[in-house]
Formats: sequence, C-alpha cells, structure tokens
Amino acid sequence: MKMIEFSCSPLDKLEVPNSDGYLLYSTLLSMINQESSEISSRIHDSNFSSISVSSLNGRFFQSNRPHHKILKPTETYTFKVGVTDPKEKEIFKALIEPLIFGEGLIKFDSGSLEVKEISSNETSFEKILDKAGDHERPEFIFQFNSPTCIKFKNSSVTEMFPQRINVFNSIISKWDKVCPDELVFGLSRDDLGRNLIEKPNSKSYRTHSVVVNRVFDENKGHKRPIIMQGFTGKCTYSMSKGVSEEIKNALTALSIFSEYSGVGSAVSRGCGSVITKIREVN
Repeated sequence: MKMIEFSCSPLDKLEVPNSDGYLLYSTLLSMINQESSEISSRIHDSNFSSISVSSLNGRFFQSNRPHHKILKPTETYTFKVGVTDPKEKEIFKALIEPLIFGEGLIKFDSGSLEVKEISSNETSFEKILDKAGDHERPEFIFQFNSPTCIKFKNSSVTEMFPQRINVFNSIISKWDKVCPDELVFGLSRDDLGRNLIEKPNSKSYRTHSVVVNRVFDENKGHKRPIIMQGFTGKCTYSMSKGVSEEIKNALTALSIFSEYSGVGSAVSRGCGSVITKIREVN
C-alpha cells in the first residue's frame, strides 16, 4: 500500500467548494481514466473504497460565494492519497505519470493547481504487523483532519462522535477487505468495546456537514448534493487492563493502517483523513 503526498499552488486565484475532497476525487479519477479506463472503473465501481483522498490543507481566503473558499497562488496547498488496493502499482502509475510527464496540472472547471512536489512512501500488511509487535503498552492518538462520516451499519445515518467501537470497526472492515486471507482479524464489536477506552479532546471536537457526491434529481431536473455529517478533532484510544497480545497487536496495526485507508465512509471523496501517533504508556 502507498501514501502519496502532493504539494501544489494555483496558477491564479482559484475558487473551490468548502467540501473540496469530492472535487479532488472527481478530477483525479478523470485523470486516471485518461490513462486507464479499467483502473478508473475499478476505483469508481468498487463496493469499498480502496483509495483515500484527503481534503486540501493550507491557508484559505473568504469567498463571496456561499459554501466556497479562495486559494491564492502565493500559498502552498497539500493533500494526500492513500492506496490500499491490491493493484496499487497500477493505480499509482495511472495517477502519477500524467503529473510527472504531462503538464503537471490538476485541472478544475474554475482553474488549475500546479503540482510542485510529489512524495510517497509504501508499506505492506506484514510490515505493519511487524511494527505493531514492537510496542509493549501502546495508546493511539488519532487526529481526524477531515470530516469523518461513519455510517451506522447499512443505514444512511452517520455517527457524530469518535466512539471507539465505531472508529475501529470501520478500520477493521477496510483492512479485512484488502488484506491477505491469512491476515484477516477476527475482532468483534464486543472485543473493541471491552478492550478500548476513548479519551476525546473536547476543545478540538467539531461537527460538520460535507458534500460527498452529486446525483441527478429527475424531479428537479438538475444535480443535487449528497451530504453526510461527521466530526473532526483529536481522540486518544487506550487499552484496558489485561488485553491479550493478539488484540493489542491487532489494534496497533489498525491504527497504523488507518492513515492509508482513512476512517468511515466517502474516504475517496475527502472524508475520514487521519494522522495517528502511537506512544508507550508508562
């Protein structure tokens, strides 16, 4: 699996929606489609998100247009793309080559971002598990950077709080769908509830409504936004006493993996981008 980070600046003043993750996803998918329609269809039509796209990070300016913001060419903006799909090399190639050997532009209808720098790192499920085994008494610090929208089972209702069971169950489902069969975790919701304790940072906690898609409304004759609710902020997850070595290693591995996979729904559309840190408890 890979994590790719882009640094870019607009060619001119650029106006984008506040929910810019969906715009980034649509544009990147279009770029991939020009290189390989098969890979583009695989990403778009998959029953689960095997790529995660963060929202833009940087200094934004106020727009006169509702629900929009301004990017300026004097500023640098970053975003990340995590790839957990088993065909990661093909996706990486289809995404990176147009930017390196082409114009180096991410083109929106309202303007373009010029890519200044691309960096990447990669790992594997086996490496993550090896790294997880190095920790004796870890706790996990999650910084939810973009709105994290975790659906309740198969409903359209989303959670508004970084509750331990919901967060880690979401990561487990992403891990189990892309990992080798022998590395599937057998953790239940009860295992998560008994062995984890959440400690949210109340000062950083925020709730959000974010656009994750646009669909054509036949009754109204135009596209309408699909909106999800979610949260951002910092939350620390520690383990209860007596947790087994197997569960400890699994929870540690999932925390590492979450940076690549994202957390919750619509991770390819800018939602659920996280940064995690693991520290030892004395």
